[in-house]
Amino acid sequence: MLRRLRDRLEFTRGLGFRLGTLLSVAILPLGLISLIQNLNLAREAERSAEIALMGRTASAAAGERALLQSALGSADALGPAVLEALDRPQVCADLMRNFIERSATYVYAGFTRLDGRSDCNSGANGGVAADMRQSPAFKAFLAQPGTMVTSVERGIVSGRSVVLVMQPLYRDRELLGYVGLSLTHELLQSTHAMAFATDGARIVTFNQRGEILTSDLSQDGSARDIIPRDTDLIGLLSRSETSFRAISGSGQERVFTVVPVVPGLVYALGSWSPKIAGLGLFQLSRFGAVTIPIALWLASLGVAYFAVFRLVLRHITVLRGQMRRFAIGNRSEPPPVLSDAPTEIADVSQTFHNMARILIRDEETMEEAVAEKTVLLKEVHHRVKNNLQLIASIINMQSRMIENSQARGVLRSVQDRVAALATIYRNLYQAEHLDAVEADRLIGDIVNQLANASVGPGSDLNISTEIAPLTLLPDQAVPLTLLATEAFTNALKYAGTPAGGSAPWVSIRLSETEPGRALLVIENSVGDASRDSDGDGTGLGGQLIEAFSTQLDGEAEIQSMDDRYALRLEFKIVAPSMIGVSDPRNVVLTSAAREGSRH
Repeated sequence: MLRRLRDRLEFTRGLGFRLGTLLSVAILPLGLISLIQNLNLAREAERSAEIALMGRTASAAAGERALLQSALGSADALGPAVLEALDRPQVCADLMRNFIERSATYVYAGFTRLDGRSDCNSGANGGVAADMRQSPAFKAFLAQPGTMVTSVERGIVSGRSVVLVMQPLYRDRELLGYVGLSLTHELLQSTHAMAFATDGARIVTFNQRGEILTSDLSQDGSARDIIPRDTDLIGLLSRSETSFRAISGSGQERVFTVVPVVPGLVYALGSWSPKIAGLGLFQLSRFGAVTIPIALWLASLGVAYFAVFRLVLRHITVLRGQMRRFAIGNRSEPPPVLSDAPTEIADVSQTFHNMARILIRDEETMEEAVAEKTVLLKEVHHRVKNNLQLIASIINMQSRMIENSQARGVLRSVQDRVAALATIYRNLYQAEHLDAVEADRLIGDIVNQLANASVGPGSDLNISTEIAPLTLLPDQAVPLTLLATEAFTNALKYAGTPAGGSAPWVSIRLSETEPGRALLVIENSVGDASRDSDGDGTGLGGQLIEAFSTQLDGEAEIQSMDDRYALRLEFKIVAPSMIGVSDPRNVVLTSAAREGSRH
């Protein structure tokens, strides 16, 4: 896991990456300063736009503000007159009707007592009092007496949709009721600025209890479509931002501004489309505040990298390619010196050229010396093989002249051992690499040789071999082959007919049990005749097997059973240095210099 992660991060060791990192750190302060300045400019521009939106909202509600403030002032002015005529309902009602007739602004004026009776109003006729107890406005006043502006869907006296302005009336400190003036919604909406008649801008007024008073929508529309979704209007009064963005009830993203119309009583909520509010411009300015420094940073890195690539990296790439080709064996001539490279890199290229020229010369000399020594060593092996074959032939000739069968058997065993040595040396001088011997091939030759010499025509002896490919050093191959010769000779000699009348057999197996460990097993069948001859022989074969086992750093294990006799030898493999290498120049190159790489 760690190695895989390290390989993925290998690019961080490159010159280009490190140079880019250093340049990034160098220009980071300038980039941060530019980023901060751009963000401040964007924030100031956004703040200016917010102030402009608030000003436009306040301007749009200016007419409604004047009407409501005038209504509050008129209600205050009517208070003393109501107190004087409070006991004369008809006089008070006439006063209210005269006030309505002289003013074209209001549709209702009147005084409502705390018991809900109103016999002093502009609609009273013949002293008949109006009952206000079921009016939501009256209930709201009783719940929280004070100056109040509220919307009434249908006035009890006027019968119209109005906005009611209520001003409490006191005598000394006693609350008597409230003086109310009504303005129609149409009149209040007509005072809004014409800009709010477009689809892009709307205005909604609401009182301190969050009740909507007026809106710019038509009769078919709903004021909830242009105010923030799932937002209580009272909650807007506690926001620290007077301008914000949110999703409206119709699902559109809009910009909202909140300004007071009558402080503490009535507020205006401006609802703006992003296009009119300049929302896209704000986003673009913030985006530009971030992207411009990043673009400048990338441009600086690009220019710096291009300069480094032209001056350094491309020459290093060419030089690395020359080194790789030289490492994999392209040594017909020294690599050319880089002519257009900077002086420092040109010096490195010249040094590599000189080193390659010296290595080519020395390598040619060494190859000639190695080839000469190889030829001489193979010639020595060949002559040793010839001499051993000559000795085996002499021993064979001598054995023919001896009539004593025991002496002839001793000479025969000596001849087999000499022939085995000759076979070993034959394989040595025929091998491609002198320090690597194919033990499976060598033992196979010995087995065939001994079987052909010991098993006569018509013999029913079965010989089975199972020899896996195994390459050893000569220091291991020689004692292993001699041990196999002795053990296989004994197996051929003592192989008997097993119980049941089946044919005698001999088996030899050579395998690699695990990496670095090998196992040699030689078995033969055991019969009654072979058990009776267990004591025959000089014991020299056993001594040789023990000696060869010691040379292999193993221990021969003898297993004698009723139907078979087995010799097992497990030993450690000493791998030759040239195993699997067909060309001493065959090396593994990686795409980058890593620890453990072979170059």
